[in-house]
Amino acid sequence: MSLFPRHALATFSLCVASMTAAMPSFAEELDDQINQRPSAMAMAGDAIFARPVLLALTLGGTATFVASLPFTALGGNVEEAAKTLVIGPAKSTFTRCMGCTATQDEWKNQATSKADN
Repeated sequence: MSLFPRHALATFSLCVASMTAAMPSFAEELDDQINQRPSAMAMAGDAIFARPVLLALTLGGTATFVASLPFTALGGNVEEAAKTLVIGPAKSTFTRCMGCTATQDEWKNQATSKADN
């Protein structure tokens, strides 16, 4: 019984130490992912698989939004339901850059809006 707390503490300490040591590499990978242009394979996969699925989600979300509209109106959260079920998937389907991840697209949009101002 007395070994368990020491073993658990040692395991926890090892996990914390390894996560702390790995953090700078995760930050560099994130910067590389954001600044990197999408590959041809990423663009092809986006065009063939992701966009049709996102279009189906947009249409399904729109149908769900319309069907639940009386209840969301009574609950007072029509705007929140519209953003979640319709606007979010529609933005991902039609405005996200081809082959980009959501994070890359968000950073590119922020950089573009700062350059315009």
